[in-house]
Amino acid sequence: MKAPKRLQPLIEDGLIDEVLRPLMSGKEADVFVVRCGTEVRCAKIYKEANKRGFKQAAQYQEGRKVRNSRRARAMEKGSKFGRHQQEETWQNAEVDALYRLADAGVRVPQPFGCFDGVLLMELVTDNDGHVAPRLNDVALTLEQALEDHAVVMHYVMLMLCAGLVHGDLSEFNVLVDSYGPVIIDLPQAVDAAANNNAQKMLTRDVNNMTAYYAQYAPELLDTRYAQEMWALFENGDLQPDVELTGQFAESTEAADVDTVLQEIKAAWLEEQERIERIQDAEESA
Repeated sequence: MKAPKRLQPLIEDGLIDEVLRPLMSGKEADVFVVRCGTEVRCAKIYKEANKRGFKQAAQYQEGRKVRNSRRARAMEKGSKFGRHQQEETWQNAEVDALYRLADAGVRVPQPFGCFDGVLLMELVTDNDGHVAPRLNDVALTLEQALEDHAVVMHYVMLMLCAGLVHGDLSEFNVLVDSYGPVIIDLPQAVDAAANNNAQKMLTRDVNNMTAYYAQYAPELLDTRYAQEMWALFENGDLQPDVELTGQFAESTEAADVDTVLQEIKAAWLEEQERIERIQDAEESA
């Protein structure tokens, strides 16, 4: 097929030898199957900001660090250079997340680099070499749903251990090959510690996956993995070897309002006494 304009520079540079066919078109990118030497891979072409269908992008970019201060200032001002840097940051976020999560033990496609808004990465396939289906296209047994749900919850936990939340996880962003689930589409991944929306996004990710698997295993609707993970994360107790239970009990201990008010009053009186001591010292000086 005729190569898309955005892939032409990669062909000229020898990174891609042939564009085989389109694979999919999504809200933030178009993906093509390509041949690189003897390997068949996929090329993800990120859409420009004004053509992306991804809503509330600023919510996802909160907390992302830019080492270069000049770039950071330009991004804050929204200049042409700043918008270009914003795009590069958005695109490189997925590459960074893929490497980071692979190191953490999460099954993700292997990246081969991002070049001018095009991400080259592994094409996830089944045993016959066909493109692995998305989770929403796979029928599951009760046992398989329970097993794969546990795997995905473990991956979500490993992401959180690595300091990331997917932010858009659903049955459309999970592939299933012969070894199980593979997490894809990570340009919007957020910093769990620096983004104020991280807990809400984690909860949504977990709820999305649980609701899907619960179609085959209704008992999953009684689990509370998001609350369990976040409580461990906040307390500094979340580790890769933690065995999640899916159970979480909210604290039923009522706040002791009288004690709190007494502490506030004591602190106020102490501050007044400190001020008086300073004033007495100034008057006697």
